[in-house]
Amino acid sequence: MVQYNPKDWITFIFRFHESDTFRQLIPMMIFIGFYAGGIAYLELEYWKLSETSHVKNLNVMHTTVGFVLSLLLAYRTNTAYDRWWEGRKLWGALVNNSRNLALKLSAYLSDENDRNFYRKVIPAYASVLSKHLLNEEVSKELFEGLDLEMDHHKHRPNQVAKILFQKANDLYKSGKITGDQFFIINSELQSFTDICGACERIKNTPIPYSYSSFIKKFIFFFVMTLPFGFVFSLGYYVIPVLIFIFYVLASLELIAEEIEDPFGNDANDLPMTKIASNIKKHVEEIL
Repeated sequence: MVQYNPKDWITFIFRFHESDTFRQLIPMMIFIGFYAGGIAYLELEYWKLSETSHVKNLNVMHTTVGFVLSLLLAYRTNTAYDRWWEGRKLWGALVNNSRNLALKLSAYLSDENDRNFYRKVIPAYASVLSKHLLNEEVSKELFEGLDLEMDHHKHRPNQVAKILFQKANDLYKSGKITGDQFFIINSELQSFTDICGACERIKNTPIPYSYSSFIKKFIFFFVMTLPFGFVFSLGYYVIPVLIFIFYVLASLELIAEEIEDPFGNDANDLPMTKIASNIKKHVEEIL
């Protein structure tokens, strides 16, 4: 995730990050520039259209359609950001629940082996969940010192959650924790699976294809028809104007595409690995 100072906004104008949309759109912007230049040449030099040509009135269509396009892009961006923010809230809840579980177990458990078990397995859930969402393999080092095996062909977060529940049940049966204490830690244990399911819902349910496809086509045909009417008032200056309009509209769509799936390796995705490391640090301090 990109770290920056939101108050130092002037530097953003002159700095292009590797994830900046400008870099991604350069080929298309060059094509748009040549296209706008070609339309301007045809209308001004070849066809020599007069000021009374009906083509000039195409701007009326763009005024109306542009308003609809702005509404669609606003909704698209807001929807994508809601998904990103929901993902961040879920991982924030995972941090809090991991701490709360560690605090309660720290008060309940006196046996060092039991404390060491939870000291390793509670942070392991966050690490396994991040690997699961990134479709990466789980390292055996996560369970170093514990006699545990992971079946990589099955749901890995569920396996860790099962281990946590089984250990809590064994503690209850052996009399190391009471039934009331078992009931008290149940909400934190259950929340791990709830958070995993919510993250998977975001990960596996993208914006409907027809909606996303329609916006892309809308932007393309909107920009492609702009120079026909703009040439009468802008002449060859339609080239930079059209490039700028395309850059703004396409950038909004690219930004929405990137943040609608917050569980990835893009520059603006959630720092799950860092959050998992913080959980490990805090749980080890408590236990």
